[in-house]
Amino acid sequence: DDLLSTGVSIMARPPGKRVTSISLLSGGEKAMTALAFVFAVFLARPCPFYILDEVEAALDDANINRFLELVRRFSDRTQFVIVTHQKLTMDAADVLYGVSMGGDGVTKVISRRLPKGVTALEGTQLEAA
Repeated sequence: DDLLSTGVSIMARPPGKRVTSISLLSGGEKAMTALAFVFAVFLARPCPFYILDEVEAALDDANINRFLELVRRFSDRTQFVIVTHQKLTMDAADVLYGVSMGGDGVTKVISRRLPKGVTALEGTQLEAA
């Protein structure tokens, strides 16, 4: 009866499967379904930037590449801040920021702008920001 306390039931049909509740999907399928929903919201309600926190953690390389293609398509009209541990996502970045704690317990932020064609592994010499 109270719309504010009701839930949302999401049904999805991953390729080659029947329509099912999101709760019955694998981690990667859940992530792809959630990303499809998030990008649909982005289309309906555009914002100047988005913050995504490890949204691709459960994805395999093929689906990470699909996710990154969506990010590329949207990046001409918005900016993305993506928290990730995935090398493929880092390789797609224009700028990398890292957070590191030294032996003295002080946290440092380090950054590196990656020239086009340079991967994250090649650009691992980050400079203090």
